[in-house]
Amino acid sequence: MISLGIIGTNWITEQFIKAVDETKTFELTHVYSRTLEKAQSFIADLKKQNIDMSTDLNDFFKKDFDTVYIASPNALHFSQAKLAIENNKNVIVEKPSTSNIQEFSVLEKLAQEKGVYIFEAARHIHEPIFKKIEEIVDKHRDELSGATFSYMKYSSRYDAYLAGKNPNIFTTKFSGGALYDLGVYTVYDAVVLFGQPEKVEYSAEFLSSGIDGSGSLTLKYPNFDVNIIIGKTKNSYMSSEIYFGRDTLVLDNGGDIHHLDWADDNKNVTDVPTVKSQNPMDSEAREFARIMLEKDTATYDKLLGYARIVNRVLEQARTSAGLVFEADEEK
Repeated sequence: MISLGIIGTNWITEQFIKAVDETKTFELTHVYSRTLEKAQSFIADLKKQNIDMSTDLNDFFKKDFDTVYIASPNALHFSQAKLAIENNKNVIVEKPSTSNIQEFSVLEKLAQEKGVYIFEAARHIHEPIFKKIEEIVDKHRDELSGATFSYMKYSSRYDAYLAGKNPNIFTTKFSGGALYDLGVYTVYDAVVLFGQPEKVEYSAEFLSSGIDGSGSLTLKYPNFDVNIIIGKTKNSYMSSEIYFGRDTLVLDNGGDIHHLDWADDNKNVTDVPTVKSQNPMDSEAREFARIMLEKDTATYDKLLGYARIVNRVLEQARTSAGLVFEADEEK
């Protein structure tokens, strides 16, 4: 197995560690946390033993492990991934991997120079259910006439924001907001299924912190539009849809997809048989490990290409809405 270090002792990191344990792809050997107490608590919750702990990033990256998984606040991804690559570590970084396309370009170039891998952890595009969607879109591509993707979830941190606190996810300092937290899933949907859009427009509902609490995004393609609805300040139970003229593929969600239906012109709705991963991160863990072990440069380049387009589209969307991160001022 590939030795793994992690940055971020939160629920998503715990889910990733469970995925690598289940798939027997990576072995957790090193943990970085700002405090020793958090690292110890995290390791105890996972029932792990003999795990090396660090509270200093430079010290952490000097340790003997192959790959780092980064699940810190968005604005920290770039500096942490850059330091990892400079220390010859492969990088798996949660989406979005950077705050702007300039940062992404730096990481991509540096990883190439160092001969290491950098993966953006868009876990849902690796799941069997998404592969089924790709299969259907490819089969009916000649009839493809647009899509609507919706992903709105009331954030567990929004009440804290309303109470006058300053959660990272609702600040421009940490590159938060609806687009970069939930919208990234739906942008991945569009980019993987339909390619790079010709034009990007984002209409955002801004909070007093200057961040987008929700919004609507339009991706324009030569023959159709993709409409995206995202939000962290309200809940939506709206299905997502991909249109093929008279027929429609219905997704229960634009980000966390569990079920597919095919609806025809006569309102006949048919269940599309597929498989949903019990742990949604299992598939990406297997794929990242396989690519590294088999040196599958073709698939790696394809995934890196998706990530490059997605990060560019996210920045174009922000620019169209006038949404500025503090990271932009450091360009």
